[in-house]
Amino acid sequence: MLAILEAAAAAGIAKMGAGIGAGLATIGAGLGIGRIGGSAMEAIARQPEVKGDIMTNMIIAAGLIEGVALFSVVVCLLTVLG
Repeated sequence: MLAILEAAAAAGIAKMGAGIGAGLATIGAGLGIGRIGGSAMEAIARQPEVKGDIMTNMIIAAGLIEGVALFSVVVCLLTVLG
């Protein structure tokens, strides 16, 4: 009986940890993309002639951040289900 309770507690802690991990990944991605956007707007304000290059680099960086965030959320969900 004690082993069953310990296994249930470990499963509950794993699910809680996965939820916290998914939340942190989402918060981190939001902060990262917000920082990229703010920095890009500041750079465009300083040098409007390079707007196209800045926007291209901003979109690529935001896509990479979103990919990493999505990957980490999927890993967290697989931890819960697995």
